[in-house]
Amino acid sequence: MRIIYLHQYFNTPDMAGSTRSYEMARRLVAMGHDVQMVTSWCKSDGRTSCFESVEAGIKVHWLPVPYSNHMGYFERIRAFFRFAVLSARKAASLEADIVFATSTPLTIALPAIYTAKRKKVPMVFEVRDLWPELPIAMGALNNPLARFFAKKLELYAYKNATSIVALSPGMKDGVIRTGYSSLKVAVIPNSSDIKMFRVDQSLGVDFGSQRNFLGDNPILIYTGAFGAINGVHYMVELAVELAKLKSNIRILLIGDGAKFNEVTDQAEIKGVLNNNLFIEKPIPKKNIPAALSCSTMASVLFIDKPEMRANSANKFFDALAAGKPVLVNYGGWMHELVMKHDCGLAMWNKLVPQVASELNIKMNDQDWLLKASISSRKLAEDLFGRNELASQLEQVLLAAYEGRPELSASIAPGSYNLVNS
Repeated sequence: MRIIYLHQYFNTPDMAGSTRSYEMARRLVAMGHDVQMVTSWCKSDGRTSCFESVEAGIKVHWLPVPYSNHMGYFERIRAFFRFAVLSARKAASLEADIVFATSTPLTIALPAIYTAKRKKVPMVFEVRDLWPELPIAMGALNNPLARFFAKKLELYAYKNATSIVALSPGMKDGVIRTGYSSLKVAVIPNSSDIKMFRVDQSLGVDFGSQRNFLGDNPILIYTGAFGAINGVHYMVELAVELAKLKSNIRILLIGDGAKFNEVTDQAEIKGVLNNNLFIEKPIPKKNIPAALSCSTMASVLFIDKPEMRANSANKFFDALAAGKPVLVNYGGWMHELVMKHDCGLAMWNKLVPQVASELNIKMNDQDWLLKASISSRKLAEDLFGRNELASQLEQVLLAAYEGRPELSASIAPGSYNLVNS
């Protein structure tokens, strides 16, 4: 197939951030498909025209649309619509048998639908977050008119999708609630790249040796965004409670975002910055395996809102791939996975002092750490291997191309035998 793949925030391993689209696209190329990625060049470096590169066989078209997590709400909206216009023109100029578009933002549906109609080919839509429910819950969409149009855009995207890929069971439920056929919704979560994250221990040792402040202590790591929705302030509160316990645990935060300075300032005010909590700017995705290898336990953080519980955080699956226990501090299907498979600490609804006390015990218990690591690794291998999930994506795309989108749910049912999703 000739696949036009639309993703506004595509990253390669040399960049910081999620590489799901890169990993899926390069596997589709290896399966014999032609993949043209239409994405944005987010840096404000003076570029004014589109340029191309080839990344692991993927033909990438970079459109200069600056973007950053430090932008204000209206600046982001302008970036979304500017990319929608530019990417529609670019995508429509390419040859295609199918269009595959991945959110967020939801505005990615506009160039995808336009291109699919122009080319008279199917469009498969990937739902990474439940928009507009999530921005509404976060207070980013307070204007009634904006909410109205956002909901209309959601329905328009689904109506024009031949089939849909949801990144969690809860996201599938959200799509179905709009009236979309459950048979045409596949569940393909973020995945565990076992080959990438099973690195030689020397890489973890080297990573730690470059950070003498960590010493030989147990390390709780967070790698990801410092956005309003991530609630990274939680780690500052946790560091304060661990200090009260005179715990040997060290916390390492790696990332950036709108709340980076706020979190850093709070840590300094609370007296934990550079004592038992350390903060670094983002590192390339290709260096995350070494960081996880150095750590004792990984963490996945979000503020606890019902709309967030369906999320499919990359860092959760990276931790599983690395065979690391995972700390989850919010409810939802990943909380339940941790509980069911004993692969970490499910700390939803627990007060921070309780979490600190339990962490202090578990992260110094070598037997527990070993068992949790084995469970984490097994979960990655049994349910979330990236090669297997990429194969499912290929089958879903082929089914849409062949006019059989109703096979999507049977190809990737996303059944994890959880009590709630």
